[in-house]
Amino acid sequence: MVTVPASASLSEALELACAALRVAAAADPAQAPAEVQGRCLQLAEQAGAIITAARSGVLAAFTAGQGYTADAQYGAVPWLMVKTGITKGAARGHVGWARRAASHPQVMAALAEGTVLSESMARTICQWTDKLPGDCRDDADAILVAAARAGAREEDLAALAAEIYARSRPPDDDGPEDGFGDRSVRLETTFEGAGVLAGALTPECAALVGAVLDALGAPAGAGDLRTHDQRYHDALHEAMRRLAASGLLPERAGQPVKALVHVSLAELRAMDADTALEGEWITAVRGRWAAARAAAAAGGSDGGAWLDGAAARGISCDAMVVPVVTGEVDLGALDGLVQLCVTLAGHHHGPGGCGDHGEAGLAGDRGQSADSAGQGQAGRGCCAGVPPVTAHAREMLERQIIGRAVDLVSGPGGLASFLRRQQLGARLAGPSLPLDIGYAGTVPAGIRTAVILRDQHCQWTGGCHQPAAACEVHHVRHKADGGPTSVKDCILLCWFHHQVVIHRWGWTLILHPDGTTTAWNRDKTQVLRSHSPPARPG
Repeated sequence: MVTVPASASLSEALELACAALRVAAAADPAQAPAEVQGRCLQLAEQAGAIITAARSGVLAAFTAGQGYTADAQYGAVPWLMVKTGITKGAARGHVGWARRAASHPQVMAALAEGTVLSESMARTICQWTDKLPGDCRDDADAILVAAARAGAREEDLAALAAEIYARSRPPDDDGPEDGFGDRSVRLETTFEGAGVLAGALTPECAALVGAVLDALGAPAGAGDLRTHDQRYHDALHEAMRRLAASGLLPERAGQPVKALVHVSLAELRAMDADTALEGEWITAVRGRWAAARAAAAAGGSDGGAWLDGAAARGISCDAMVVPVVTGEVDLGALDGLVQLCVTLAGHHHGPGGCGDHGEAGLAGDRGQSADSAGQGQAGRGCCAGVPPVTAHAREMLERQIIGRAVDLVSGPGGLASFLRRQQLGARLAGPSLPLDIGYAGTVPAGIRTAVILRDQHCQWTGGCHQPAAACEVHHVRHKADGGPTSVKDCILLCWFHHQVVIHRWGWTLILHPDGTTTAWNRDKTQVLRSHSPPARPG
């Protein structure tokens, strides 16, 4: 048996528990007899129950003290997602247990023992007694915990809970409620963007949904080989499509679908040259597309579905089509571009400029010290005395070059716009929308769409998973200070991080040219980065 020192703090006790569990996880269970394996499984359940009780108490205290605000988060759920790396569902589950810790102290005490209630059984008891009047709940918890301690099975506890519920109802009560308070619908997306729909419907809602699914999901003749479940799925799809196209939904204006057609600049160039895309490149593009679809499914986006192939062609037949030309940084080309820029700067340094300036200036990045690089430049005319490009300076230079290179091919008169209008046909060859309009009182639809498409969810530096539908477009430099309205000067933030953290609490958010962000609070005692801090010069 592991003994924890009486003087151990809460964190020390949990660290000891983690160390013991690591030993157990590293062991080879296949070498143990079945009896030992069975005992290990029992102990694992007990450990899980105790950990749940301990975490619930800590999280309840953390939430009551609003400890999450120190990290500029608006609640315990987003803090858990960012700081512990768990999913939203798991974070909500932890918060649910923290609430139970306050309303079901006797159940939590039994859970902390590890041998009386499992985590799942404790949750079930809490769900049963939550339906009781508040003045009956503690007594009911005590009765059910005592029964479980005496060895009652789940069916015995269920029968006892039902009897307690029946006895707790007022004499003039006509019967249990119709489940209105327990109504719920939950839609979750899987890795590939498919949905999982679950919930508890009231009798009226169930009757209405059933009538719609029966009407739209009837077999379409003898050749209809769909299963009953498949017909119900298609009926739900058709019902939602009709509703979206009816003009009855808020802010839809009768427009059923907006299709964003993604086209890479490299693909446009290949079409212009009348050459086929390489199979390896196509595979890479499909991989990036699958990754974007999975990221949107896991992290949330603007509510749109990422489709390709036949599905994309089918849904865009009756849709407002917005072509989106994308590109990516070729790191190999970037290295050469940096050298050309430094070489050009050497030519502009003065008459008789040195073409070797770029090679010497970048020597520090290949391992030479600043002193040796400076000595190598001695006696080279215009290059004499010019300091080498440090790693930090090179990083800053690369960020600026990327931004300028994008500006060169973007915009209504850029290469991407020209190739799109010449190669993609009438539906995708409309005029380009500017993505930088200088000062503006409002954010135009084109810029807003581009920002949403780029960011997908709240881009707060400390981490936030609020989807685009719950976000606002923030000017990195406030409009009152002359901040421009452009894609590169705007960022997507949820209402809390935009209106509260920045405009009320006084945090400052900086968007770097490479897409990374840095934020600090009003007195600069806390700095958050979406990336590792740059290396110190030298």
